[in-house]
Amino acid sequence: MSVDSSAVQPATPDALIERCLTGDQTAWDAIVRQHWRKVFNVAYKFVGRHDEAEDLAQDIFLKIFKALDTFDRRANFQTWIISISRNLCIDHYRSVRKERQTIAREVDTTALQPASRERTPYALAEHQDLRVMLRVALEKLPLTLRTAVVLRDLQELSYQEIADRLGLPEGTVKSRINRGRIELARQLKRIQDKQPGRRARVRPRRPGVIE
Repeated sequence: MSVDSSAVQPATPDALIERCLTGDQTAWDAIVRQHWRKVFNVAYKFVGRHDEAEDLAQDIFLKIFKALDTFDRRANFQTWIISISRNLCIDHYRSVRKERQTIAREVDTTALQPASRERTPYALAEHQDLRVMLRVALEKLPLTLRTAVVLRDLQELSYQEIADRLGLPEGTVKSRINRGRIELARQLKRIQDKQPGRRARVRPRRPGVIE
């Protein structure tokens, strides 16, 4: 008994698209399986975290699904998918950038630096207390985020220097620094909330610090 060769050969992109447009879920599943890794990799380069990249990849595929009927069959399907992925990632980055910058300014990480000798005993004690809380909060950060914050805010390396040292794209470095500062602010707030009647005075970070 012969086997129909068309039954074992993978469907072409055009065939899968046609089936998707008629409501064939298995065809859509096949498209996702074939292109998931490439879409995920694009998302990961933008956000730098596995869980966030997965969420973003899901959003990208939803966008692709809704735009299937606009695909020009003369074009390369994979190239089209990657183009949509990059555009959506850029939109995502821009949409969260202001929020990340605002939250990141809540922590002035210069307080981690040694206190000036010119300060009064009271100011020195207050500074020391804040430094302790910041260091505790810093230790609670994931290693990747803590490293980025330390290299930027304590060792004062440039973005490019950090990228070279960690072997990462500069965009990923900036993303980690932003997320590290955000998480540092959250951890510091938790520590402060556990100390009734005491609140460390945290000066806002200067506007425009994060590029």
